[in-house]
Amino acid sequence: MITLRSLVFVAWLYLSLVLFAVVLSPALLLPHRHALWVARSWARCVLFGLRWITGIKVEFRGLEHRPSGRALLACKHQAMLDTIVPFVVLEDPCIITKKELMGVPFFGWFASKTKMISVDRSAGSAALRDMVKQSRARSAEGRQIWIFPEGTRAAINTVPDYKPGVMAMYRDLELPCTPVATNAGAHWPAHGLRRYPGTIVYEFLPPIEANLKRQDFMAELERRIETASTALLPVG
Repeated sequence: MITLRSLVFVAWLYLSLVLFAVVLSPALLLPHRHALWVARSWARCVLFGLRWITGIKVEFRGLEHRPSGRALLACKHQAMLDTIVPFVVLEDPCIITKKELMGVPFFGWFASKTKMISVDRSAGSAALRDMVKQSRARSAEGRQIWIFPEGTRAAINTVPDYKPGVMAMYRDLELPCTPVATNAGAHWPAHGLRRYPGTIVYEFLPPIEANLKRQDFMAELERRIETASTALLPVG
């Protein structure tokens, strides 16, 4: 039954993406906020299907720590869902995403229109400089920049590997950084089609103050995210 419900949900996920993108494609010709509304509406549709098809509820905790205006957030990355929920819970999210996705029909069109930050991971240090440059521009627009410190999805209970990108942005933007913990991978694994019933939690943690030294910031960020994310995992 889990496999069948998971397959139905995958169909819901991608067919709804195409439907929203095609029917509401005129939003691509309008100002940014209209395309953002389409993305937000689709994200809510995904969460609705996730709840009623697979039995997975999404819960947000620590909303008193959720920033508004220009902000930097660093989220544990375990599932595709991590790239969708910012549109539900933040006022004007800007997600760091890999460049290849910008060429995907429908998804890439709206990602480009909403000015997501694309990163060419094969470009080395040049990619890091470009990411910081784009982040500076989006931050100046008052947006909430959502980065995955590990750079890619990782299965639960694997050794974390935090990359230097988050430090570069933290230093350049001179903003506090709000860590976000999650247990998404326990119900929506990093790889594969099966989705497991339960509650996926995204927990906003107290922000880390701006302008810490590199070693102190990276250690504190990893400690907070990993400790809170592990605490959210099912027992047993």
